[in-house]
Parts: sequence; structure tokens; C-alpha cells
Amino acid sequence: MTLPPTPPTGLHEGGCAFADGAYVPLSEAKVSLFDWGFTRSDATYDVASTWEGAFFRLDTHMDRFFASLEKMRMSIPYSREALRAILHGCVRASGLKDCYVAMVCTRGVPPPTKYGARDPRLAENRFYAYALPYVWIAPPDKQREGIDLHISERVRIAPESVDPTVKNYHWIDLVQSLFDAYDRGRDTSCVVDAQGNVAEGPGFNVFIVKDGEVRTADRGVLEGVSRRTVIELCGKLGIPLRVAPLPVAEVRAADEVFLSSTGGGVLPIAKLDGVPLPCFPGPVTQRLHDAYWALRKEPAYRDEVDYG
Repeated sequence: MTLPPTPPTGLHEGGCAFADGAYVPLSEAKVSLFDWGFTRSDATYDVASTWEGAFFRLDTHMDRFFASLEKMRMSIPYSREALRAILHGCVRASGLKDCYVAMVCTRGVPPPTKYGARDPRLAENRFYAYALPYVWIAPPDKQREGIDLHISERVRIAPESVDPTVKNYHWIDLVQSLFDAYDRGRDTSCVVDAQGNVAEGPGFNVFIVKDGEVRTADRGVLEGVSRRTVIELCGKLGIPLRVAPLPVAEVRAADEVFLSSTGGGVLPIAKLDGVPLPCFPGPVTQRLHDAYWALRKEPAYRDEVDYG
């Protein structure tokens, strides 16, 4: 499919979407009521970000998006380089330097038939992208004040049912866990797996630090790009790391807890269900936080946006 010309900088100031082959204001980006992405959550997506005018690890995000498309038996009518151009175009047209940048593929609308179509192979997949102001799991002032994390008893959708390595919109368990947190006066939440181990939260992975060793869940979670970055930084900094189950009791007994997300990088936790952790911000968390934001400035990880 032919791409439209590169949009002018600030064409849709404050946010831009790419839908139906054109760059449009966010308010004009629409999904059909009959798209299975809407009616069945039959979609996959990925979220990259820009900071100070450059994407961070964009190739890694695109790798995961194309892998998710394959696992979902979906496709988009654009090559990898065309996808890169579209994402850059959305950011350029928004005029924003710090962005949340999404790429989305839905199953689409099945063709009309006399008795109604139920075969997902008949639907024409749809592609959308958009850039809007950077989204934080918790803004910097809240991070300094201290995030209070609720460990919900909600059980995450089993990986045997939905592959968690495919980024998806199956978030009802995560959303309900947020209500659990808000009802208790907490800031955000995470859920557990069927074995009672801490899994993940809405848009983030969970890490703990105990006796200087970093730990994070080994299964049943999205393998986040920020999670991967933290794991790589542990190796680079010589910090011991174990990828293994996280029983709730061990999380509550941790010296430090932090989250990883494209929406903020490394985010320190101050309390678990109102109980202060021994260290906030902990020394290991602080090292990883600082290293993460330093990494975002390294040319090897930056994909500069041309604002013209």
C-alpha cells in the first residue's frame, strides 16, 4: 500500500492518528462498532515512546508487534520500514517531543452474509497508529511522594488460555484489580496467577529486590520491552538477577519493589497495601532507574524524529 506524503510538523498539534491510510486528528480516528477488535477484543498492539524527540528501542517494539501479528494470524499492509515511517509521521504531525506511540491491528469487520459471519478468516484486518502526549504509570511527583501498590487477589488470565507474550486488550482482570486498589485507597495494583504468585499489573511488570538480588516473574506475563531493558541493565551493572515465580509472601518481605513500563521506565514502590517497604527508593532500584534514563540518551537506542 502506498504511504501518504510525510506530514508537516504540527499538522495535528497535540496528537495525531493514522487511520484508513491517512494522518488525521485524534478526534477523527474511528473504529467500526462491528470490528471484532471492539466486539471481541480480537486485536493486538504495541506501544513505543519518544522522549526529547527520539524513539526508544523502536526496533524492539516493532519486532514484538510483528511477532504478535503472526501469532494472532493477522497482517498489516505495510512493511517494517513503512511502519517506521508511519510512526515517525504521527509523532512529527503531533509536534510533540515526549509521546506515547501506539500501533494497533484489529481483526476487522467480517463480510455481510445472510446468516452472519463467524469465521475470523473472513475478516479484513485493520491497522491504526497514533501519537499522543507521554503517558505515565505514575508521574514523577507521585514517584517521589511514593506509590502504594495493592496486591489484588484477582487471578490473571492463564497463559494456557491467552498467550501473554502477545500484547492484547484482555484487561478486565487488570481493570477490576485497579478498582480493588482504589477501594482501599491505594495508587495502583497487580494481580496474581493461579498458583498465587504475583504476575503483572495494568501496563507494567513487577520486580522485587531481596538481599541485593533482583527478581521478576518467569511466566504468565507480558515480556515488556522495559522489563527486558531492566534485565539487560542488571547484567551490565553486575546486579544479581533471578527470573522465577514471585510468591506474594516473598514480595511482601522484599527490601525493594519497583515496576517497569514504557510509561515511566523504572518506577519505585514505597508501600505495599499501606505498609512501607524497608527501602524507598532502594539503592538497587535507584541504580536501575538512573541507568534506564541514561540509556535513553545513548545513540544506539535512539531513533530520532525529523521535525523538519
